[in-house]
Amino acid sequence: MRRIRAAAVGAVTLSLVLTAAACGGGTSGAGGSNEQPKTLTYWASNQGASLEADKKVLQPELDKFEKQTGVKVKLEVVPWGDLLNRILTATTSGQGPDVLNIGNTWSASLQASGALLPWDDKNFDAIGGKDRFVDSALGSTGAEGQDPAAVPLYSMAYALYYNKKMFADAGVKQPPTTWDELVETGKKLSRDGKWALGAEGSNLSNNIHQVFVLGKQHGADFFTADGKPDFTSDGAVAAVKQYVDLMAKDKIIAPGNAEYAQNQSLSDFAKNKTAMVLWQTASATFTSQGMDESEWGVVPAPVQSGEPGQGTGVNSMVAGINMAVFGNTKNLDGAKDFVKFMTSDKEQIVLNKAYGSIPPVKAAQEDGAFGTFALSPLREALATSAAALPQVPEESQFETVVGTAVKELFADAAAGRPVTTDSVKAKLEKAQQQMPKK
Repeated sequence: MRRIRAAAVGAVTLSLVLTAAACGGGTSGAGGSNEQPKTLTYWASNQGASLEADKKVLQPELDKFEKQTGVKVKLEVVPWGDLLNRILTATTSGQGPDVLNIGNTWSASLQASGALLPWDDKNFDAIGGKDRFVDSALGSTGAEGQDPAAVPLYSMAYALYYNKKMFADAGVKQPPTTWDELVETGKKLSRDGKWALGAEGSNLSNNIHQVFVLGKQHGADFFTADGKPDFTSDGAVAAVKQYVDLMAKDKIIAPGNAEYAQNQSLSDFAKNKTAMVLWQTASATFTSQGMDESEWGVVPAPVQSGEPGQGTGVNSMVAGINMAVFGNTKNLDGAKDFVKFMTSDKEQIVLNKAYGSIPPVKAAQEDGAFGTFALSPLREALATSAAALPQVPEESQFETVVGTAVKELFADAAAGRPVTTDSVKAKLEKAQQQMPKK
């Protein structure tokens, strides 16, 4: 789905923004004003099948807000491929919206620019309090020890989706729960031009999501406790190699997936060409591609052994969208009121039902719409076995350089070139050298 495309494009620009902020430049998110109390501008991320589909979901809700408050919200839905660069330009120029959506993995990076309103206890109290939100979602709102840079809006997690027809045709009765089982099952499914598992080998963010989770399962974090890159630890190397080996050694991912970056693996799944995908909230996409809910199933993403949980049992990153306010807004009170409205229990149910995501607001999660077979494994993962990507200013650069290393390793696998522990480590060493020096 489009939300997975929050690629780290613009990471070089982001590095420059952060350098400027560190040197005293950039736009300060100090306090804002109320010079224009009757209007707001809102940049929404593209969550649905198209920009127009998002407008159809959002505009009625914005009209409700205007009726309640008298504040008119000017909406712009921004494609994922443009969103980060648009935000970065706004942080340096000071010409941004009042309120905007951000990929939650960008929180600490954008926080470091100084352009976003900090959500201290007073600001959280104005929207009903921090304790309304699920802990895992709050963990992706900014660097530890600092006031959050944003508020959770939509939550997502990874799960393993499986094609029931392809499983039945191969005589496979149960979906796998561990990686060893996935490989064993995958070899039964990979035959006659069909493949077991889909991957988006050229999608840098998706690469990061998968190897981050595998890193956790191997006891690696990719950053040290003091925020320094640590890409070449034994656990990090093992994680990257295990993921790429699904194509290179185990041969359960089609070589052509090395070039996938636009959700083609979901299309292959819907066309009975690929039997499994690791994805966030894929049900709406399957429906749009003509699949009935009876044709697929969903279970927790695999672990190395045992049951999903914290530590080495992590089986998903905390995926989702946060809502932020530019610090130089000219309608500070209206912006906070709008965030309060969008994160209210009622609106959380409306919006997350529309997008097939999970409310990060605890009370809204209790609605029956989020207890379906399609969402229950994702909701459980968020509550018990998901971990936030590193909340460090350099996270976007991490997505770019390590995501690219994985992309290059997939290209090697697709071309039949050997993928060894040494070659993986060499790629990760090169990636670490490309990170900004502290």
